[in-house]
Amino acid sequence: METFATIKVSIVLHPNMATQDRIIEKAHELFFRYGIKAVTMDDIASHLGVSKKTIYQFYADKDALVNAIVMVETEQDEAECARHRKESENAIHEVFLALDMMQEMMSTMNPGIIFELKKYHPAAFKLFNDHKNKFLYKVVKENIEKGKKEELYRSDVDPDILAKFRIESFFVPFNPELFPTAKYSLLDVQAILSEHFLYGIATAKGQKLIAKYKKQREKNFKP
Repeated sequence: METFATIKVSIVLHPNMATQDRIIEKAHELFFRYGIKAVTMDDIASHLGVSKKTIYQFYADKDALVNAIVMVETEQDEAECARHRKESENAIHEVFLALDMMQEMMSTMNPGIIFELKKYHPAAFKLFNDHKNKFLYKVVKENIEKGKKEELYRSDVDPDILAKFRIESFFVPFNPELFPTAKYSLLDVQAILSEHFLYGIATAKGQKLIAKYKKQREKNFKP
């Protein structure tokens, strides 16, 4: 049974969780929009209307804050992937649900954020890389296996090799040397590469579904 003393201890151990959530939310928004390097702790404090001291009560430095944001982002990604799998009609529909999520995320995402994460925050980049190479790999591999059983993907497709290829190709648009933001849209490049991948592994039955979901998606995201 929870006693008054237990409640008091809980309050002491978890002070002002709403403030910590606000810090994470605002820092996430600013980092994604302007890039990690461009945003200082002063900027975050100013946007929140608090002092830097308040932020440092929760996060020792910028590295710690970036680590926390990557952890939150990966947890949200895992929850979204689970939802897509549950709500999808088939393997191809699951991919299009993921594309819808990426559309929303990338509309406010600074393309240089992956590069900055790798260069300036190696611990956070390792968290991100582990998530990419373990969780995302598993999701894509299982999708390919599911699509093969549904006869939407070709029977000769190797799930392991193609899953690794797909994961790497997903991050190609973030390379500023290949796709400088002044010339290319992150959203457009990602959509073209995703469509190319799907058509490459799909059967004739699967290609009809790709065309169907593509048409629906274009209608939903029509400017």
